[in-house]
Formats: sequence, C-alpha cells, structure tokens
Amino acid sequence: MQAVRRGFAVRGALRKLGELSDSVGSVVVGEINGATGWGLALRGVDVVIHLAARVHVMMDASADPLAEFLKVNLHGTVNLAEQAARAGVRRLVYVSSIKVNGESTLSPSPSPARGGGEQNIFIETDVPDPQDPYGVSKWEAELALQRIAQETGLEVVIVRPPLVYGPGVKGNFAQMLKVLAKGIPLPLASVHNLRSLVYVGNLVDALIVCATHPAAAEQTYLVSDGEDISTPDLLRQLGAAMGHPARLFPCSPALLNLAGRLTGKAEQVERLLGSLRVDSGKIRRELGWRPPYTLWEGLQNTGASVRRIDVKEE
Repeated sequence: MQAVRRGFAVRGALRKLGELSDSVGSVVVGEINGATGWGLALRGVDVVIHLAARVHVMMDASADPLAEFLKVNLHGTVNLAEQAARAGVRRLVYVSSIKVNGESTLSPSPSPARGGGEQNIFIETDVPDPQDPYGVSKWEAELALQRIAQETGLEVVIVRPPLVYGPGVKGNFAQMLKVLAKGIPLPLASVHNLRSLVYVGNLVDALIVCATHPAAAEQTYLVSDGEDISTPDLLRQLGAAMGHPARLFPCSPALLNLAGRLTGKAEQVERLLGSLRVDSGKIRRELGWRPPYTLWEGLQNTGASVRRIDVKEE
C-alpha cells in the first residue's frame, strides 16, 4: 500500500473479514449505518479516510432507493464523523462523487458561479446538481460533514472523483472489460465525447496528500488523471492492453440513444455517449499534487490484470 510504503501506520475498518496486507491492521465494524460502532477502529487514529458507500446498485429494487442510500452514505457518514470528533481524530477525508456536480458536461448548463453560459467542465464551485439517489446522498453527506466541522473543529476534506478504474474495477467499467474480452463488436466508432477518469493509484495518492497537507483542511477537490478520453479511444487502449483488440463499427449516436430508451437502458447508453469532464487544477495548485500515473499507464495496468486472469483460467 502506498501509505504504508511512505511510513504511515494504517488500520483498515472492514464490514466483514477480508484480505488486507499483513502490514495493515484491521477492525471489523459490521454494516455501516447510523448505529455502527467505530470505537476500536478510531482508537489512536489521527486521520480517517472514509471510502465506504452504497454504490453500484445497477437494478435497484428498493421501494425507496434514496432512503437506502441515505442509510449508508449520509447517516453512516455522520455517525462516523461524530464519533471521530469525540475520539480526537484531527481530520476526515471524505470520498464523495462527481455525481454531486451532475451527470454530464456535454450540454449547455448555466452556472451562476461562472456567470452562466455553457458548462464544458466541472469545477469545485459549480452549483451542485445531483440527479440520482446516490448523488443526492453524497451531497447531503457533504453538507452534514461541513456542519460537523463547524461544530466540532474536525478538519474535513472532500474529494469528488469521476469514474475510478484499476485492477478489480466493478460496475459499468467491468462490463466493458468483459465485452472486450469476448470480442463482441460494438457500435461506438462514431462517438465523439470526452470523459475524465481517475486511476485508483492516482486517487490513492491524492487522498494521502489530502490527509497530510495543511492547506487541504475544509476544502473540496475534484481529482482526475488529467487526460480526458473518448469512449472509442478508451476501448481501443483497453483492448490493446488486454490483448483483445476492440472491434468497433460506426452507428449514429441518435440511434443508440433511441435504442437505449426502448430497452430501458438509457442511463447506461448515456454514460457511453455523453461527456463528463472535471478540472483537477485546484488540487494541483493548492496542494502541489500531480498524478503519479498517466492515463495510459493506468489503462495498461487495468487491462493487464484482466489478461493475467485469462491466462490463469486457461
């Protein structure tokens, strides 16, 4: 782990027993909600990096999806922050989501923070526009943490990453890797979008900086690899890294959008066709952070991990 290699003592808080490096202590805290007991996990801790969240619910059958997200992402976070403040923790770094800003930067979106006009890239001062229960729960958690910080003196740092990828990635990115591995042709050659991503190694590095830099306290940062990429180019580079060249053919994005609506997969199609770009200039300027891995290196590591699994299965 990067933090251990840098000389930090690290303790992992787990919902259930799992695999962690021998150099990392661990405490099982159980399910995360407003009643989770964090006492053992927080004992002697100076900084908390809060990563846990309810996410990747692709087909949510809950009667009230927002309430389910709030149990973990809001109430679980508030409970942790309040116990951390009482335990003498100095700083809490909260991993939020770019979904707090919104879902897309492709279409015009007036932004009072910038005087209106087209919004081509997300920045920290945008008016929040979460559009699904997950995004709403993350935004409400941010607001609650800011209140707790004012009341207790706990230093809060908020980090909003876009899509995080790397070995073991889940969600839509994992589905994309499976399709590439099977050699399935995809009608995406005519897509001309741009999306920001963040490699897990870059995100971890940014979180360590946010946990240790004095200037990070009470700040919100957007983080990314700093190199935006289109969906077709993403598929081509991943395919090359996996040893399964992407098989793309042209199709009108309008037809793809129509197909998505007719099949009930409009959101998934939008993620493939739409643009979502973030400006990570603030964390670079204020904290001197630079991503240690390039986009290509991150994609190579991700694709190579899938390739190694293929070889083992053979």
